[in-house]
Amino acid sequence: MRNTARVLRYAFASAMADLRATYTWKSWGLAWLLRMLFQVTLFAFVGKLIGDPRVVEYLVIGNSVFIIADVVMLVCASTSWERMSGTLPLLVASPAAPFTVFTGRSVQWLLDGLACSTISLLVLPQFLGVQLPLGTRLAVVPLIAVIAVSVYFFGLVLGGLALRAMAARNLIGRVGSIGLMLLTGVQVPVSFWPSPLESLAQLLPLTHGLGAVRAALGNGSASDVLRGIALEIVVGIGWALVAAFTYWRLVESGRRDGTIEFGG
Repeated sequence: MRNTARVLRYAFASAMADLRATYTWKSWGLAWLLRMLFQVTLFAFVGKLIGDPRVVEYLVIGNSVFIIADVVMLVCASTSWERMSGTLPLLVASPAAPFTVFTGRSVQWLLDGLACSTISLLVLPQFLGVQLPLGTRLAVVPLIAVIAVSVYFFGLVLGGLALRAMAARNLIGRVGSIGLMLLTGVQVPVSFWPSPLESLAQLLPLTHGLGAVRAALGNGSASDVLRGIALEIVVGIGWALVAAFTYWRLVESGRRDGTIEFGG
């Protein structure tokens, strides 16, 4: 456990160094964060064109929470950086478990997405005419954090796939992000989709957590909120196990066929 914590600490330090190299406070706040807020606003205006305040509220909540997935899917690109920079063979040769390293390696996107999503949910509703008590919005921040972790493990699975298909790393991330946007209740209820897709949505992160957030903000029962967030945790654990297997399989097959190379 001590060695695992040490590996995670160093991987986290690397992730934060990448974040500082990517953004300054000005570029993050005046470019990246504003981009995310305008994205939510765009969908809210679609709701205003429909003319139903309930649709506006649905879209503001859904797209504010969805920011997490939109940002976290950048894990596909940052995971592939290890192979692009030639450090993957050294990582495989080290005693640290690759899954442990990659879990900490891209955590900057988890924190980034959580910050953008929280700010969106706290700031935008009053500007868009959505009446949600500030105290209630603050209360759902822990739920959003659970969603962020669940989506992060899903993103790590896709990042493992990106390590095998380097040229498609950005495409994999975007397909994953758009898939979550369409299927998990962000824009339309999950029940809108045919039964096979509705069943698939139950296995995806965001679906149950977003339902819990909507229940909390809509004065739903405590049991609905707890059930939704409990299911989100279960789904997140499931994707964490899939991610761990994905990286184990990548390493084992790479050792066997010699596909772990420098600068792949």
